[in-house]
Amino acid sequence: RAMLEAQAWPGPSLLIAYSTCIAHGIDMTTSMSHQSEAVASGYWPLYRFRPGTEGHPLHLDSLAPSLPVRDFMMNETRFSMLARANPSRAEELVTLAQADVDERWHYYSQMAGLVRALPVVKEDS
Repeated sequence: RAMLEAQAWPGPSLLIAYSTCIAHGIDMTTSMSHQSEAVASGYWPLYRFRPGTEGHPLHLDSLAPSLPVRDFMMNETRFSMLARANPSRAEELVTLAQADVDERWHYYSQMAGLVRALPVVKEDS
């Protein structure tokens, strides 16, 4: 849906996607479920922003985070390595990551609720 909207937009469009990588240290056959966990944890929220849209230009496609970001992060070697090497620092960073996810979701939810009225542009005669 987002790709079709981007293609139909009369100006430039930007799509930013999360994709798994072998360097993340996950079983690549579980890529789709891992991406779903990224969304469920709020690590990668799904949204669309349509700047020329009257009303609500920001639309949240994902639900509020329902999975602790720790559960998502510890499934990736790039994050779990730190937990094994320096547990106290890893715990501190996971706590900060969760706080960031929570604040970002709160902020995006507020922005998605804003109503925007576009000014009427009068054409010169």
